[in-house]
Amino acid sequence: MALIEVKNLYKEYVNEEVVTPVLHDLNFKIEKGEFVAIMGPSGSGKSTLMHILGFLDKLTRGTYKFNGRDVSTLSDDELADMRSSAVGFIFQAFNLLPRTTILENVMLPLVYTKIANGERIRLAKAALESVGLSHRLTYSPNQLSGGEKQRAAIARALVNNPDIIFADEPTGNLDSKSGLQVMRILQKLNSKGHTIILVTHERYTAEHAKRILRIKDGGIVADEAVKNQQLADGVDELIK
Repeated sequence: MALIEVKNLYKEYVNEEVVTPVLHDLNFKIEKGEFVAIMGPSGSGKSTLMHILGFLDKLTRGTYKFNGRDVSTLSDDELADMRSSAVGFIFQAFNLLPRTTILENVMLPLVYTKIANGERIRLAKAALESVGLSHRLTYSPNQLSGGEKQRAAIARALVNNPDIIFADEPTGNLDSKSGLQVMRILQKLNSKGHTIILVTHERYTAEHAKRILRIKDGGIVADEAVKNQQLADGVDELIK
């Protein structure tokens, strides 16, 4: 059974009876443990697709099954539970809370769980250690470099041990060295069995994945394996 199965997916936005089509007739599967890049230019629909796959938005028609469950049948509360337990998100803008420590930021996905506070702290510390930030637990986000902020965001995405990690333009605000560090972390996580979906407009970044879904004007124009995967070597010391 595929982790993600999409059939005849359409997404439209309606505003004062004006219908704006965004996605049309998408069909694909993503297996557990894959590293897939969704690539396309601005306005192609790739971020909208990620929001649907990550339970942040709903499709207009068609079918989306996650671990065999038809997502369209889930209530808002069930969708919220899926967001908190099954997926982790990494965003271009980091989305870290400025007035809390890095440790507290990473603990945020655990706030609404039944996990005891002591265990939340342990899990957050372990996640930060896995991305090389054990020495930054008490720092605030404005004390970190851009690369460190994104690594903290990756730790936050990992802390609830999700089924899948969505990375939306994760290197967009970073210099090339920090961007390679982030891609190396994602590749290392994938090698350990994590399913990764990377959203990007850059072919070079997409080629760090193992498969590329190319989207243009709301439709899939190619679904291909990466023949010469880019390997972001040289920063293994960051990864535990």
